[in-house]
Amino acid sequence: MLSFIQTALLYVVPFLLVLGVVVTVHELGHFLAAKALGTKIDRFSIGFGRAIAAWTDKDGVEWRVGWLPLGGYVRFAGDDNAASIPDAEDLADMRRDLVAQGRGPEISRYFHFKPIWQRAIIVAAGPFINFALAIAIFAGILMSLGDMTLPFRVQSVTPDSPAAAAGFRPGDRVVAVNGREMTAYQEIVQIIEVRGGVPIRFTVDRGGARLDLTATPEWQMKEDRIAGKRRAGAIGITPAQSREDFVHVEYGPLEALQGGVVRTWSILTTTIDYLGRMISGQVSTDQLRGPLGIADITGKVTAVSTEGAPDVGAMLGGAAFALVQLIAVISVSIGFMNLLPVPVLDGGHLMFYAYEAVARRPLAAKVQAAGYRVGLALVLGLMLFATWNDLQRLRVFNLFGGLFS
Repeated sequence: MLSFIQTALLYVVPFLLVLGVVVTVHELGHFLAAKALGTKIDRFSIGFGRAIAAWTDKDGVEWRVGWLPLGGYVRFAGDDNAASIPDAEDLADMRRDLVAQGRGPEISRYFHFKPIWQRAIIVAAGPFINFALAIAIFAGILMSLGDMTLPFRVQSVTPDSPAAAAGFRPGDRVVAVNGREMTAYQEIVQIIEVRGGVPIRFTVDRGGARLDLTATPEWQMKEDRIAGKRRAGAIGITPAQSREDFVHVEYGPLEALQGGVVRTWSILTTTIDYLGRMISGQVSTDQLRGPLGIADITGKVTAVSTEGAPDVGAMLGGAAFALVQLIAVISVSIGFMNLLPVPVLDGGHLMFYAYEAVARRPLAAKVQAAGYRVGLALVLGLMLFATWNDLQRLRVFNLFGGLFS
């Protein structure tokens, strides 16, 4: 019983909290944009399934809390089409029904009768509020706590490594990567780890003079307390990381906001680069994670962040701080994934709206239905593949094999 409670507190509760916040904020983006543009909204739900609490506000919006805390959803009035993009015939039928019901004056408030640019704003607001959430979290952390930065200064170089071949020397300080100014060790390492086999141009400061060195990271297996055993690029450098090497940087409001944007952009560009190389076959797909993988990472983040806490207050504070940062990272990923031009995702709706803007009519219902089925198959296939990776990474098959051997 104690083990079950511990597992729930470390894995289930943090996972539901992280996923619930990210998905609910995403849906809130759609809701707020629709509200600002005068769109008629039937319901906003936090959680799914049967309502455990519900109320209706003065604008006629039903607010509810579902029993399954896996995010939420917003439902616009008249939104009965599965792909959320009815064709011209559906729109005509909907208009006739509304007029027959005496709701003709409300037609302009229905989502599907809104101008294309308004519909596009409402759809895009979900992913973009995910980016805004990440920026706000990172900016808030920087403004309130500042940042302990470790400059990328070389302490030693591994013989016969890519760094040695490139000409790195002890004392070198990396100040730019591929022409982009950056000095934080962890930020540079993140770039190295996802670019195995790809030459990287490092600009280093050596005794006050700048010079460019090109090194190609080698793939190595790395054991990480959070991500587990994984494949990562490395160039063979040991950084100077004693206590006096760290620099505490304080941020004002504007600097913190800029820092939040930079961190969010860095996560986004790294994700796009890694996904592109994954599609082209340059890197393995074994790092794709599904719900089980996210739950595993959430649990490990919670466990690591609470280690050594002197009391319950410190334990809860450490867990909250770590999970808030994880929410920011996952929020960027959710925002990006939803912008992909795949039917059933927000990016797919935007793609259909682009066609409608050019052709001056919605796509035919058959084309939309086919696109919806293909998009759904792609998304479900990706989720199944990621879940398969999760099961292998968590050695679930080995566990069942041991039970029957």
